[in-house]
Amino acid sequence: MPEIAQEASRFGPAFEAHTEAMLVLDPMADRILDANPAACRLLGYHRSALRDSRLSLLHPEQMPALIVFTEAALNLGGHWTRDLTPKHASGKTLKLEYSAAPLPRRAGEPEMLLFTLSDLEERRRRSVDAEADAYLRDGIAEWQRVERFFRDMERENQLILSAAGEGIYGVNAEGKTTFVNPAAERLLGWSAEDLVGHNIHSRVHHTRHDGNPYPGHDCPIYAAFRDGEVHTVDDEVFWRRDGKPIWVEYTSTPIRDRGAVVGAVVVFRDVTHKREAEEKLRAALEEVESLRQRLELENAYLQEEIKLEAKHRGIIGGSAAIQNILRQIELVAPTDATVLISGESGTGKELIARAIHEASKRSDRPLIRVNCAAIPRELFESEFFGHVRGAFTGALRDRIGRFELADGGTLFLDEVGEIPLELQGKLLRVLQEGQFERVGEERTRNVDVRVIAATNRDLREEVRRGRFREDLYFRLNVVPIQSVPLRERREDIPLLALHFLRGAHRKLDSADLRLTEGDIRRLTRYDWPGNVRELENVIERAAILARQGRLRIDLPDTEAPEPPNPRNDTAQRNGQWAEPDWLTESERRRRDRDHIRAALDACGGKIFGPGGAAELLGVKPTTLASRIKTLGLRRQRADTIPSAPIVP
Repeated sequence: MPEIAQEASRFGPAFEAHTEAMLVLDPMADRILDANPAACRLLGYHRSALRDSRLSLLHPEQMPALIVFTEAALNLGGHWTRDLTPKHASGKTLKLEYSAAPLPRRAGEPEMLLFTLSDLEERRRRSVDAEADAYLRDGIAEWQRVERFFRDMERENQLILSAAGEGIYGVNAEGKTTFVNPAAERLLGWSAEDLVGHNIHSRVHHTRHDGNPYPGHDCPIYAAFRDGEVHTVDDEVFWRRDGKPIWVEYTSTPIRDRGAVVGAVVVFRDVTHKREAEEKLRAALEEVESLRQRLELENAYLQEEIKLEAKHRGIIGGSAAIQNILRQIELVAPTDATVLISGESGTGKELIARAIHEASKRSDRPLIRVNCAAIPRELFESEFFGHVRGAFTGALRDRIGRFELADGGTLFLDEVGEIPLELQGKLLRVLQEGQFERVGEERTRNVDVRVIAATNRDLREEVRRGRFREDLYFRLNVVPIQSVPLRERREDIPLLALHFLRGAHRKLDSADLRLTEGDIRRLTRYDWPGNVRELENVIERAAILARQGRLRIDLPDTEAPEPPNPRNDTAQRNGQWAEPDWLTESERRRRDRDHIRAALDACGGKIFGPGGAAELLGVKPTTLASRIKTLGLRRQRADTIPSAPIVP
């Protein structure tokens, strides 16, 4: 306790000697002018420390409440509150009742308030003592009434304890059991006589669930005696009399008598079944998570297999031209460079664009396709950049444009040569600066879009004729890719035809269909002005017109010329008569070898059964197997491993 200064106060001996704690305050300056000895004892500060200090320092974070209280005391001539909680010098928060009244002012003096501080705990103790004195004065009759009162209260408490479904027991400050309710007896298997008067920790709480000892000084129940706090635990076990553990949730609440902790009441309940259910649920969730991760890995593997099998997402073919396109895709996909895909209609320009997008770092964002040839001239700007409501007749609401829709992803401009010349400048700005405005709006928007363009026109010629901006052409033509027409990669026709035939079979749900060697020759000789799209249409039409499993290939009469025979050319140049298509034995064997190898490649190495090479060539499977052996083609169980190569 701080030493009390004996210096006299200018506020008189009554202020000095009063048993209630008093402070004199200048509210406008937030300054304590003086504190009597009772206030020093209550607050734990030396008088010199309180004088001229700020009252708000005793009430951290309570400045608004101080201002309200002092204003009320000044305006009303007096006020009281229990909302202010000053800090003791030791750091403990005090619960006090404040009353304040203005002091008379002398000329030149500021307004002053006299604060009186009353300890609520001390007031409660005085009330209890006063009631006890009243009981003593009232004599034996009053004592008997009080005794009856406590007896009735104990009986009511016993009824409550007996009816409670949770286990309840009490312990004193020495850790010995003072009472046990019937529910606790039932849950623990101990009778009240076995527990009352004994250390209950050593009976039911001596060991942790993993078998390790549980010292009493670590027990949260006993901790309530030391810190006076309520402790709640939900992951410990109590041990029954028969040695079996039960998982419990419990709360240990300290019991106080005249401010001192004298024991604790423990309320607990058995949560074993709940915990077992939670463990089962946790195990099930872990299994589900494990299966999910496994499926993700399997899916990633299968996706990789599909990518390898499909050769870049639908681009089918093994020709040198296709391999060159695939290499270009591999190189350009990881970048954000603009790509210009040129080529005839129907050569698969969109497939190349999709392959670039799906192999890029933007693959998790959308690929937005715009067919520039299908947009009316007056709607190009709205289609590309969007518009706001009322921008033009028919604009009834705001509309987002394709560039904004593709933000973070890829925009595929198909038939880019069809964009009107007057709009090409705005397109160039978006490509260079990543900025645009919606039609009818002044706000400039930023966008991050990768552009892939495609055209079947000769854009260089369009630039020369003034129909396409030269600067836009060079901005689009950063990485050019040429989509090869089908007539320049005839070796891919059998693979494509078989792919389309399988698709037609699934689409039409038709009987098994096959391509014969003659069909393959006819398809390979044709020039395909409509390229892959025309081939797909021809195969689907043939599947529709098929009869008894036989395709009806319907092609125009104009077919590609047969490759020249060197022997015939030489004979004709020498003026000799040339016999058509006479082959030596080695040439015939080489031709047969090439045909069989192509058929096996088209069927994934499969010989027997539907879709096998034997069916494709129109021969018996045993005959084909014999020819493979005769021609010296070596296979690695092609019937069971469809992707296994046939190696000569």
